[in-house]
Amino acid sequence: MITGLFWLALTLLIYALSKRLYQAKPSVYLSPLLVTPIVLVIGLMWAHIPYESYNSGGKWLSDMLQPATIAFAVPLYKYYNVLKKHAAVIIVSVISGSIIAIISSAVLAEWLRLDHQLVSSLIPRSITAPIAMSVSQTIGGIPGMTAIFAVITGLLGSIIGPYVLKWFRIDNEVARGVLLGTGAHGTGTSKAFELSSLTGTISSISMILAALFTLGAAPALITLLFYG
Repeated sequence: MITGLFWLALTLLIYALSKRLYQAKPSVYLSPLLVTPIVLVIGLMWAHIPYESYNSGGKWLSDMLQPATIAFAVPLYKYYNVLKKHAAVIIVSVISGSIIAIISSAVLAEWLRLDHQLVSSLIPRSITAPIAMSVSQTIGGIPGMTAIFAVITGLLGSIIGPYVLKWFRIDNEVARGVLLGTGAHGTGTSKAFELSSLTGTISSISMILAALFTLGAAPALITLLFYG
């Protein structure tokens, strides 16, 4: 119990310090969502601390993901009229992005000649980790590997996403939110809320829609791609 509390407190402390650093010098490379896991991984490897020991406290943060996701209902209610107005565009964009994510992941995995389990583990990488792990288990993947792929995808998306918005001069808040939410799920949504409350709201609904679509469509698409 004491060990678990120590790792929980240490994780929160590292996050708080990295957040203060990010506020003092905003940069995608100093994002707390990037710095915190890197510092923790390096520290655990240097001290030869097994993951199980760390997770005795770290798992409590994972358990908070579900109620944190429910909290997105507040901005969804606030911008209900905007969401209703752009519902068709958001739904079509999210479904298109989700299909591309599934197919591109499958093609990449096949090109790398990964075995079937790793292919199935990689395919749900573009949705939020808790649901991605469930999808992975359903289609024969390894949930633990899927969680790693999902975290990497989210981190890369939060780093690359702002550059994509800048390069292509995407100023529309709906487009920004859909891009970050569909491409980088929870981490992208955190970045979206830094841009504006409305962008974050669009991102959160895009993340949820992408997860629900992938949950229902991934098994059928896998069958069509590999067994059709």
